[in-house]
Amino acid sequence: MDTRNTVEELLRRIGTGDPDHTAALYAERVDWKVNWPEPTHPAVPWIRPRSSRADVVDHHRTLAANCVPGQGSVTIERILVDGRHAVVTGETAQTVRATGRRFNTRFALHLTVEDGLIVRHHVYEDSLVVALACDPTPEPTPGPAAATGAESTAGPGR
Repeated sequence: MDTRNTVEELLRRIGTGDPDHTAALYAERVDWKVNWPEPTHPAVPWIRPRSSRADVVDHHRTLAANCVPGQGSVTIERILVDGRHAVVTGETAQTVRATGRRFNTRFALHLTVEDGLIVRHHVYEDSLVVALACDPTPEPTPGPAAATGAESTAGPGR
């Protein structure tokens, strides 16, 4: 398959929800990155280093296990192809099972295809929005000023 066909097939397979079938489009070794400043995030179990086809399966299983079924959405805006490289842009939203919080983030996915298999998978998204939705810490309750609509006249930092 050429790059465009491989990417379109990947998106179709992700939509079916079959991690093993999806991962079959990846090489045995894959350069996988998520744009988080650290290799892992304690509140987001699917953000961690990955480097193999088996890791790709685990990523999709972990993501599915941590999100509410039927409440996710993905909108693909563009697929740009330049030789072996493709960039997919769009927007995704999910509801996190453990917290009930929803996140919505725009993304760019950079894929590299060699011999019909994906060898690079780099995701650029607002990982902070995802992390906040996964954070089990209760959201702060608005203080009296926020509840009454009153505003402080002291100014910033005072």
